[in-house]
Amino acid sequence: MGKINYAIELEIVEGKGCQVHHTGQEFQYPEDIGNVCPWLLDSVNGIVCVLQFGGTLPWKCQGTPYEKECDEKGVTTEFVRCPDLTSSSVVVKITRTKRGEPAEVGWA
Repeated sequence: MGKINYAIELEIVEGKGCQVHHTGQEFQYPEDIGNVCPWLLDSVNGIVCVLQFGGTLPWKCQGTPYEKECDEKGVTTEFVRCPDLTSSSVVVKITRTKRGEPAEVGWA
């Protein structure tokens, strides 16, 4: 069994042209996933899985508004854009924060 010792938060940092999401919305993952558009959630899930188990993604996005943060205090950020190809421009910031003690993960 693995251990999960991270909190995951989703924050809409750009929310133009979307009828579901707007800038400033925040969601806890997985508690609030029912409030996230399924298309955006699908784009987020793979990255969240990597972050939940301590991984990091190789891109840094240096010099852009989407530059990632990885600090010694246990905060890591990633950004994901909604796949909607119309006028929607939704970007979600995923923040992973270390918790105190890890919890056991298992299947009930």
